Amino acid sequence: MIRILFMKHLLNPIIVFLVWLSFSIGFAEEKRPNILWLTSEDNQTFLGCYGDKLARTPTIDKLAKEGILYERCFSQPVCAPSRFALITGSFAVSSGPAGHMRAGGKIPQSMQGFPALLREAGYYTTNNAKTDYNSPISIKETWDQSGNDAHWRKRTQPEQPFFSVFNHEITHESCLFPVQDRKPSSPPMDRALVRIPPYQPDTPELRDDWGRYHDHIHTMDGMIAEKLEELEKSGLAEDTIVFYFADNGGVLPRSKRFLQQSGTNVPLIVYFPPKWRHLAPAAPGTRIKDPVCFPDFGPTVLSLAGLKATSVMQGKPFAGEARGEPNEFVFCTRDRMDERYDTMRSVADRRWLYIRNFRPDLPYVQPLNYMFQARGYQSWAKLAEQGKLTDATSMFWGSKPSEELYDMESDPDNVKNLAYDPAHRASVERMRAALKRHTLEIVDNGFMPEGSASEGYDASRQPGAYPLERAFDLAMVASSRDAAKLPALIQALADENEAVRWWAAQGCTVLGKKAADAEKALRARLRDDALSVQVAAAEALAKQGHADAALPVLERVLLQNAAPYAALQAANTLDRMGEQARPLLPVMEKRLKKLPSGKGANSAAAYQQRILERIIAVLQGREKALIYPAKKFAPSL
Repeated sequence: MIRILFMKHLLNPIIVFLVWLSFSIGFAEEKRPNILWLTSEDNQTFLGCYGDKLARTPTIDKLAKEGILYERCFSQPVCAPSRFALITGSFAVSSGPAGHMRAGGKIPQSMQGFPALLREAGYYTTNNAKTDYNSPISIKETWDQSGNDAHWRKRTQPEQPFFSVFNHEITHESCLFPVQDRKPSSPPMDRALVRIPPYQPDTPELRDDWGRYHDHIHTMDGMIAEKLEELEKSGLAEDTIVFYFADNGGVLPRSKRFLQQSGTNVPLIVYFPPKWRHLAPAAPGTRIKDPVCFPDFGPTVLSLAGLKATSVMQGKPFAGEARGEPNEFVFCTRDRMDERYDTMRSVADRRWLYIRNFRPDLPYVQPLNYMFQARGYQSWAKLAEQGKLTDATSMFWGSKPSEELYDMESDPDNVKNLAYDPAHRASVERMRAALKRHTLEIVDNGFMPEGSASEGYDASRQPGAYPLERAFDLAMVASSRDAAKLPALIQALADENEAVRWWAAQGCTVLGKKAADAEKALRARLRDDALSVQVAAAEALAKQGHADAALPVLERVLLQNAAPYAALQAANTLDRMGEQARPLLPVMEKRLKKLPSGKGANSAAAYQQRILERIIAVLQGREKALIYPAKKFAPSL
């Protein structure tokens, strides 16, 4: 048609230009789908569509029947690192401290919240209302509107496509806390019907928590129904792709903060209306076992909108025009949770879940202040203290194995560790290799101490700053519990890099008195240039019975205002030392009084305060230390 008009109006270039312009604009404004994210906090797959027989979730079950259900969607085990992954399309541990719970991720200048790319393409973006991105991602650049009033209805152009997020906090962990006692709107579930998993004791408190949590999920299902009804009444349901998912696993004991399925395997359902089913990876009603994880979400939304992911995004689109081959593996991490340190990594595929515990000497359950507000944890701890746990219910309270391998099909509770079964050696080796490849590929910053000068996306990628492969290999040695590898740890204590020395010292701590031959090398590290290495060496010496050498170092680091996370590491070490730390009781009391106030509940100072309050109370006899039942595991492979 343009050619005909051009010939007819050859002498009128203005008309030709206007026709060409209108055609170009029409092409540029090709219709894009609306995309709606409906999220809930802190719940595992306690839904009817995932096979939970007690679930009362008709809305979500219907969405799954008409949409696509992902059986193997994995989040990080706690909200802030998970939300970093969602908003950036990359793994939190790739940007330094973002892998820890509540930390300031150090991101590259080119990293932004992916909704900013949607805005540039003409989308109206809203977030109602949680952010918690563990990083300096700009809220203003990411969202047209973010807050309790944010809504897609507020866009001024009715035809403008939108990307909108609605977060539902009714299922958050705090709903189980006595001080909260949020009342769900539904009739309560009969607590006698609740199934208690084999790794938990059947206490009245835990049974009530299970029932109460199902009640809150039922209430949440009704909230999802309201959002979908609102979309339908607006006449936009046929133009909108809907995601429903949870931000991390459930909040009952051994879920949130832990890498078993109960803490990381979350529901994900995506509904594609008929108009947009060409963007779907499968037909309505399909259940997909190929694993997906949170860094995949941003690239997937961009793919649905016909946009490209940026070079710093590490996830893969699982729907839309850019969808490629499915993931073979997905990965989860655990580092510091509030005031308590640990280092764990997991690998999952369609069937297997592999977990590597890099500090197997630390118990799964540490006395974490926020977590222990739940009555279920309190009741479990009481039984542990009384020595009344069974072999099955004591596993979570004992020392950790170096490796865990679970068959998610036959053992969804993750209670039968197959890592030391010779029949599954090939699976363990395959998962180990995948973990190393991934660690190096994303430059996992979790293998250096928090507070290191090399921490952060850019800093960790500077040549020579962070020899990750050497640090990772030594972390594998350190966590193996193999005393025959002590010479390698002793040699690494003199390495030029702090991350390597740090893992060498931690490996000696894991071995305890079996690392006696490392005493001289450890004492040399008490004046290490890196405070975190000093702390790790001090703990290793204390484990050997040399508290006299460890305490002066821990006192000096504890009083360091300029190195708050090294001071927090020192406080953790003193807490683990228990009675050995008594000579520093006056110092800890004085330090507690001088800690800066007004820094918020999630600052390094606040975390240090929680640790000191506890160890002081234990040493003064006002609080009992948690007693962990002994549990023998097979030797490391």
